[in-house]
Amino acid sequence: MARNHRRKAKQVGLPPGTLVHVGEKKAEQVRITVIDYDAAAIQRKTVSQTKQCLPFKETATVTWINIDGLHDVKVVEDIGRLFDLHPLILEDILHTNQRPKIENHERHLFVVMRMIRFDDETGRILSEQFSMVLGEHYLITFQECVGDVFEPIRQRLGDPQSRLRKNGPDYLLYRLMDSLVDHYFVVLEKVGDRIEALQEEVARDPAEGTLQNIHRMRREMISFRRAVWPVRDLISSLQRQETPLLSEAYQVFFNDLYDHIVRVVDTTESYREMISGMLDLYMSSISNKMNAVMKVLTIIATIFIPLTFIAGVYGMNFDTMPELHWRWGYATIWGIMGAVFIAMLFYFKRKKWL
Repeated sequence: MARNHRRKAKQVGLPPGTLVHVGEKKAEQVRITVIDYDAAAIQRKTVSQTKQCLPFKETATVTWINIDGLHDVKVVEDIGRLFDLHPLILEDILHTNQRPKIENHERHLFVVMRMIRFDDETGRILSEQFSMVLGEHYLITFQECVGDVFEPIRQRLGDPQSRLRKNGPDYLLYRLMDSLVDHYFVVLEKVGDRIEALQEEVARDPAEGTLQNIHRMRREMISFRRAVWPVRDLISSLQRQETPLLSEAYQVFFNDLYDHIVRVVDTTESYREMISGMLDLYMSSISNKMNAVMKVLTIIATIFIPLTFIAGVYGMNFDTMPELHWRWGYATIWGIMGAVFIAMLFYFKRKKWL
């Protein structure tokens, strides 16, 4: 998100549903993990071939299939064929610059969101596309690279008494979406700390790189807003979906999720305004520093104007010039110049120009 990557462009003129990976390769190899569970038991395993996922298609248990890495088009195509996914779903999964959205394909519910994380080492915001396909007894998720924000959910699945173990894949879908939204708050908290630190730097003594940091943060917040703003409409649409894949019992959870994303959007807008105000503060701070420098130079120049005049008058070479041969002339001129200097300093101080 923080950097403008050059993405592989989709070829123009291809028919709808053509599978082409559009995006950046973020994983060395594709990894497929399967978690199959019900209230009584759970099994976790990593499979090497997509056909090993087929037995979980018609089971009465809940199956969570997660695919890390989207650069291998054949893997996504095989998963789509095994679970009868619509070609347009597969196309959107491989096109990793999708806008967050929800699509109802009768037998499947397709949801796209952005997984956003904060890199403490580089201080940058990282973003990747996270796609979810909800079926009758399964949930298939696709992400661009290994590593996510769902480890607490995996740990909760190990508890036989957890709500996750007692409910269907639609509840798992809600929990994944809730984790993504909750992590938006984590990122915003980190961004808030950076904004406060940058505000102090701008107000105290802006350095040469301060303006670049402000512009970089501004670009990141624009990208962050683009990632989270459509989620509000996504969840609102999800609340209105009439599909047997979603239980009405979970409507209250999606209502709560909607409130959370509204708070995220409001905070994002506040931070964007703060960054815009910070840019104005930076320009004002630089202008004030320049004015302070010009003030000092102007005072020095103003003080030396009468001194230069006196030195110029007595620097003229005339034989009949008064005081030219006077014994105390040199000391007197220095005394007059010193008196003028002190008088002007006193005047400037009285006018509060110093």
